[in-house]
Amino acid sequence: MQETLQLISQCIEQKRQIHHTVVNAGKIVALQKDEELRQSVNEADLINADGQAVIWASKILDKPLKERVAGIDLFTNLLSLAKQKNYKVYLLGAKQEVLDELLQVIDLTYGKEIIAGYHHGYFSKEEEPTIVENISKSGANMLFVAMSSPKKEIFLHQYKNPLKSVNFIMGVGGSFDVISGKTKRAPLWMQTAGLEWFYRFIQEPRRMWKRYLVGNTKFISLVLKEKLSKTK
Repeated sequence: MQETLQLISQCIEQKRQIHHTVVNAGKIVALQKDEELRQSVNEADLINADGQAVIWASKILDKPLKERVAGIDLFTNLLSLAKQKNYKVYLLGAKQEVLDELLQVIDLTYGKEIIAGYHHGYFSKEEEPTIVENISKSGANMLFVAMSSPKKEIFLHQYKNPLKSVNFIMGVGGSFDVISGKTKRAPLWMQTAGLEWFYRFIQEPRRMWKRYLVGNTKFISLVLKEKLSKTK
């Protein structure tokens, strides 16, 4: 986490762009078949392991990662950094009512002066160029895109060149919902134990069962296949 924050701060000070993404078990499974998603992840400048399962897999495959860097934790740390260093952020995504709640939380915790602009996530493909232009002209140092996968990864990959004036671009998934209070995050012990996925599953079983139960099984299969190929 500290290395990530330091690198991002350096890029902002040097006015360079860094495209950040995270991977978890579900995304690694998805990018096996989704060419656009795979390209977006592989061509990102910085990749963190958002899921504890990825950390375990890295150790099993003898390429151990130092620690999990959860996207929501990085997001809140970067909001603190923005307050500390007077950086400006742009928020893109979620429903308007969630965005309104998020803006209130940010105002109370970090100060509204860090906000360069914002827009809800329910826009058409035809509206994208105008939104991208508005973000580019907003003076934002950091862009946080709260959309589902693979939409956020593809959006950032497609528009990172038109967004060159923004020094840091990142997808944050459902982070706006959590920080605004719409949804709850798993207790710390579940996060540490790698059970955050299960906490989300019991909150929304109908929507999440396939993503987690089927996806996690496929991920385990991928890891074991890779381990066996290295052993041979």
